[in-house]
Amino acid sequence: MKIFRRIRGPRLGTKLILLGLTLLIVPWFSYRQLVEMERLLVQGQSHAQLLMAEGISTLFNGREDLFNDLPVTIEDYETLFAHPLRNNVRLDGRLEDWGEDLEEKLLSFGAGQDVGDASFQLLLGERAGQLYLYLRVRDPDLVYRNPDYLRLDSADQVRLSFIRPDGNDGRVSLVFTEAGAVTAYTMDGDWRFATTGAPETAIQGFMEPMEAGWAMEFRLPLELLGSRRYFGVSVADVDDPLTREVAALVQTLPTAGKESFDLVVLRSPEVLNIIEGLGYSGARILVIDAEQRVRAETGAHTTAVVGEPSDSLMAFIEDGFEAIRPLLHRFSMFERWDPQADIPGDPEGIAGEIIAASLHGDPQVIRQTVDESLEIITAAHPIVSRDQVIGTVVVEQNIDDIMSFQRSALEQVILVSVASLFAVLLAMVGFAGRLAWRIRNLRREASAAIDARGRLRTSTLQSEMSSGDEIGDLSRSVSEMLSKLHQHSTFLENMPRTLRHEINNPLNTLSTSLQNLAEQHPEVRESKYLDSARRGVMRIGAIVQNLADAASLEESLETEELELVDIRQLLESYVANCRFSHPRCEFVYRGAGAPAYARVSDHRIEQMLDKIVDNAIDFHRADSPVTVQLDTNRGYLQITVANRGPILPEKSRESLFDSMVTHRGPHSHMHFGLGLYVVRVIAEHHGGHVRALNLADGSGVAIMVQLPVARDAPGHVKITTAGENTSDAKAAQARR
Repeated sequence: MKIFRRIRGPRLGTKLILLGLTLLIVPWFSYRQLVEMERLLVQGQSHAQLLMAEGISTLFNGREDLFNDLPVTIEDYETLFAHPLRNNVRLDGRLEDWGEDLEEKLLSFGAGQDVGDASFQLLLGERAGQLYLYLRVRDPDLVYRNPDYLRLDSADQVRLSFIRPDGNDGRVSLVFTEAGAVTAYTMDGDWRFATTGAPETAIQGFMEPMEAGWAMEFRLPLELLGSRRYFGVSVADVDDPLTREVAALVQTLPTAGKESFDLVVLRSPEVLNIIEGLGYSGARILVIDAEQRVRAETGAHTTAVVGEPSDSLMAFIEDGFEAIRPLLHRFSMFERWDPQADIPGDPEGIAGEIIAASLHGDPQVIRQTVDESLEIITAAHPIVSRDQVIGTVVVEQNIDDIMSFQRSALEQVILVSVASLFAVLLAMVGFAGRLAWRIRNLRREASAAIDARGRLRTSTLQSEMSSGDEIGDLSRSVSEMLSKLHQHSTFLENMPRTLRHEINNPLNTLSTSLQNLAEQHPEVRESKYLDSARRGVMRIGAIVQNLADAASLEESLETEELELVDIRQLLESYVANCRFSHPRCEFVYRGAGAPAYARVSDHRIEQMLDKIVDNAIDFHRADSPVTVQLDTNRGYLQITVANRGPILPEKSRESLFDSMVTHRGPHSHMHFGLGLYVVRVIAEHHGGHVRALNLADGSGVAIMVQLPVARDAPGHVKITTAGENTSDAKAAQARR
C-alpha cells in the first residue's frame, strides 16, 4: 500500500491530452460505418447483377435453336477448348503472360505413336477476336527452312487446316528460317508450294528453340474461320537436312471413324447479336451452353486505366491510406484484414463452380478478386427449355465505383479526423499550458506567502483574484485564509507583550508579599517552601521576559542601523571578554590576520554570539576548550563556535533553530528553546544563515554562522570591542 501512495498521477496537460485522444472514436465509428456501407452496396450490386442475368436468361429461355447450330452432334468432335485470356499476350514463345495454371491445361498429341518426334502439346486461347495457339514440339533434330528452296515442305513447320467464311478449304503453313519471327503462307492441296508469293500477314507468330525441341506461339483472326469454325493443327517433322523429307506428321485427330477436323472455338453469332447491345462499362456478359462452352461474349469487366494523380502529395496520401488500411481495419473491426476473405481459393476455380452450380439450375452470385487491383461480382442464372437447363448467363462487373467511393470517403474521414484531432489536441495543449501556468503562478505566490520557518510574509494574494473561474475562487479562498492566519499570527505575536504587562503586576505583588512575609516572620525565612515560591516567581518572570524579547526581536531589528564592522577585531575582543567572564572554561580563537569587514549591527552580533557561546558552555565536556573560529571567503565570512560534547541527533538538526524548541532534556527548567531561535533571526536579518553540524570525528558540535562580506571598500571603519554598547563605541570612535 505504501508503494501506491508514493505513485503520483499524471499532470493536468497529460490528462487533457489523454481526454483529447478519445476523439479517435470518431474515425473508428466512421470506418465501421464505411465497411457496413460497402457491404450494403456490394450486396445491392450483387442483387442487381443477378436480376440482370435473370432478365437476359429470359431472352434465351426455350431457344434451343440458338444452341444447336452445329452440323453434327458434339460427340463427333474432339474438344479443343480455347481459354479466354484476361491479359494481353506477347508473341515470344512463352506461356508466362497467358495466365496462371494454364500450363496444366496443355493437350498432348502424338505421344502414343511409334515415332516420338513431332509429338506436341497444344494450348488455345481467345482474346479480342484473335485466336492464340501455343505449341511445344518434341524434335531433337531441328531443321530450318532454306530460303533458296521453293518447296515449303522441306523443313519443320506447323500446318493449319480450316474452313473459310466462303466455304472453301483453308490451308496455311507456318515456317521459319531461324529462331524468331514466323512466316505464314497459303498452301496448295499438297502442302508443297505457296499459292501466292506473298505471306499471310494476318497470321503472326514466333518460334523459340528449347531443349529437345522447339516452341511456337502465334495468333490468327477469328474472322478467317467460318461460322462453324472447324479447325485442325498438324506438325510436320523433317530430321535430315540433306534429303529434307517429312519424317513424321502429327495432327489433332477426330474421334475414331470421323473425317472432320477438331472443333476449336464455339461461338453463336445470333446469340452474340442478342447480348451485344446489353453490355455497359465495367461489365462482361457471357452465354455458356450446357457443355460449359462460351457461345457468346461481350464487354469487359476491366475499365480504362486512370492515370496517376498529378499531385504527388495526393498520391503520397493515397499510398499512405493503402498502407495503414490493414491496421485500421484490424483496429476498427477487431479482425485481420484480408481482401480475399470472401473468396478463398482460386478465382478461376470459383467461377467454374458457380457456372457448374448454375447449370444445375441454381442461380449464383459471388464476389471475387481477380488480381490485386481488380475485384468483380459474378452472377450466373440458368437458361431453361422444357424444364431442362440448356445454358447459363454469366454477368461479371467490377466494383471499382464502390471501392473508389469507399476509398475517397475513407480518405476524407481520416483527413478530417486527423485535422480535427490535431486542432483539438493543439487547443487542449494550449489550454492546459495556460491553465498550468496560472496554477503554478498561484502556487508560487501562495508558497512565497509563508517563509521556510512558517512565518507569514503577506496577508493577501494578487494572482487570479479577479478571475471568474474555479482558479479565481481558489485564489480568493487562499487569500482569505492567509488574511485570517495573519490576524491569528498578529494576535500570537502581540500576546507575549500583553502577557508580560498583565503577568508582571501579579508577580510583583507576589514577590513583594513573599519578601514581606520573610521580614515579618523570621522563623520562615529559611523555609524550603518560601525558597520554592521565590524560584517559581523568578522562573515565571524569566519566561515572560524571554517571550517578550523574542516577539519584539524582529521589530527591533528593522530599526537597527547597519555599519561597517571589522568582525575579526570584534571576535578577538569578544573572546577576550569571555575568558574574563567564564574563568572556568577555556576559549580558543582562530582567525585570519587580515581584517574581515561586514555591514552589521555590532551589539546584535554580540547578542548572537552570547546565545551560541552559552549553548556551547552548557554542553561542552570538562577540560575541553570552546573554539571560536573566523574564516573568510570571496563573498562571505563564517563564524564557527565548536565544543566537545554530546552530538546532535539527526532528527533535531532541522528544528534546532525554531522557536520554543530545546533538546536539553526535562531537567533544564530555565531554558525555553529561544536562544538559537534568536541566533537564526539575527543571522537572517543580516543576510546570512546559520546551521549546526556534528564534528567530523563525532566528538562534538559546531554552530556556523555565515554573513555576507561588505562589498564597498572601508574608509574610516568603526572598530568596537566586546562589552561596549553602541553609544560608548561611538564616543570612543570620536575620541580617536
